Amino acid sequence: MQFKWLIVLAITACLLLTVEAHEKKVKKIVDGKEEKPVEQLDIQDAIDVLLDDEVALKDNLCAKKHCGAGKECRVNENGVAECVCMDHCPEEKDPRRMICSNQNETWNSDCELYRMRCLCKSGSAGCVDPKYDHAHVEYFGTCRDVPQCTPDEMADFPRRMRDWLFNVMRDLADRHDLSPHFLKLEREAEKDNSRRWANAAIWKFCDLDGHPHDRKVSRHELFPIRAPLLALEHCIQPFLDGCDADNDHFITLQEWGKCLELTEEEIEDKCDDVRDENSL
Repeated sequence: MQFKWLIVLAITACLLLTVEAHEKKVKKIVDGKEEKPVEQLDIQDAIDVLLDDEVALKDNLCAKKHCGAGKECRVNENGVAECVCMDHCPEEKDPRRMICSNQNETWNSDCELYRMRCLCKSGSAGCVDPKYDHAHVEYFGTCRDVPQCTPDEMADFPRRMRDWLFNVMRDLADRHDLSPHFLKLEREAEKDNSRRWANAAIWKFCDLDGHPHDRKVSRHELFPIRAPLLALEHCIQPFLDGCDADNDHFITLQEWGKCLELTEEEIEDKCDDVRDENSL
């Protein structure tokens, strides 16, 4: 509604300016001057400018709105930014973008899967099956038979997981992709082998603990560590399930440390230090 009033005001202003320009033109002729008459303003140009401003305002509203996977921001007729299901996803031709869902189905991209989830949750006619209400990415790549994790493999997995976490942290440090505080943890681990595994575990836990920063990691927040590894490390899922000792669907820092076979003394809650430093 406010944009319609703006357009009306613009048209009124342009009409007034046009009349004023006409008067100036007539006066110059009466005075006998041969100066070039003032050109009349193009009303449509003024309307176009306002419409462009309206689009820019809508873009600004959506710039502050975060939408989940499979959704996009649109400004409704009341001028409110809201998240709606995407009309379509970008066409993916790279097979590396394919994912396997928890329904053991291969999709061209995670966007396609989460768009379908959105459509089903909203009751849209585009939903092909209600089962996709709770669809999520299980792992990257096409679906395949994942072998069972043997007891011997599971017994050795915490050690391999600790080594993997430290190697990833070190690689990120070498590429200058760690925040200053995480970099301090990595440098400390390099100098003191007794801190190698503990610092890597603390880094990854703080990294996984997204919004809200509640000192516990949900199954959804485990996605960045589970999805890339599941096709390569078939023990990762039972390992993560076992970390949730009280089966409340969250993993605390203490549960995380115990799962990685670290002592309580080795695991320190340094996530606040990370938040404080990143906010500077």
